[in-house]
Amino acid sequence: GDFFGVIVQLPGASGCVNDWSRLADEAHDRGALVAVGADLLALTVTAPPGEIGADVAFGSTQRFGVPMGFGGPHAGYLAVHSKQARQLPGRLVGVSIDVDGSPAYRLALQTR
Repeated sequence: GDFFGVIVQLPGASGCVNDWSRLADEAHDRGALVAVGADLLALTVTAPPGEIGADVAFGSTQRFGVPMGFGGPHAGYLAVHSKQARQLPGRLVGVSIDVDGSPAYRLALQTR
């Protein structure tokens, strides 16, 4: 049947790390997007989602912040390939250099 996207997890629920690049290629051949729910700590030893063909990467940053026993809130992340950047709602903030040579945050992209 028809589909518009594929979502995979890295690592999977069983802890296995799969190479999703072939699946990503097949999905792209059919015009579908590929989203990877990735564990940030696992990404320190695995290929980044962009290298395996992901259009979108998403996940939780909980493991780097508030312990699970204390509940939320905690941050999440969402990253997209540059081709999808204009599809994101709102504004993207980027880092630049100010007139004094210090790092400064700025609005890098406003789609509206």
